[in-house]
Amino acid sequence: MGRIKAVRGDITTISADAIVNPANSFGYMGGGVAGVIKRKGGIEIEKEAVKKAPIPVGKAIATTAGKLKYRCVIHAPTMERPAMRIGIDNVEKATKAALELSRKLGLKIIAIPGMGTGVGGISEREAAKIMVKVAKTFENDFEEIIFVDINESMVEAWERELNQSLISRV
Repeated sequence: MGRIKAVRGDITTISADAIVNPANSFGYMGGGVAGVIKRKGGIEIEKEAVKKAPIPVGKAIATTAGKLKYRCVIHAPTMERPAMRIGIDNVEKATKAALELSRKLGLKIIAIPGMGTGVGGISEREAAKIMVKVAKTFENDFEEIIFVDINESMVEAWERELNQSLISRV
């Protein structure tokens, strides 16, 4: 059985097979997590994502990881256009799409940031609740699903949800 954990840190330095970019359907990597991935990994990540666009919400694509040490970057759109407000169902669809593609690619350790909590406008609590719920359905497909964010309150929200699910199992 796989492990799901939450850690505070930089998604571009975490030890994993791949990292997830909460993308937009066009593949442009402007701000937030996408901007960090592009700055550290290189413009070739964005160029490949744009070539494979449009990527509907609920689907995901894999691109090169550029200069980053990962097998790939998984782009799972939470929004159609850059800087769009979204509903919680987009977070659910994007998380599921990222995990489905990761499983299909045979990845064993996947790192996922907070989805939809930046410009998308979803609260950390809501995002954590749905992301943990979705991850639980994929738990046995991975050695580890790592929720990672630089924001301590996002990590705390995931930890609360993970602890809740442990309590409800007992």
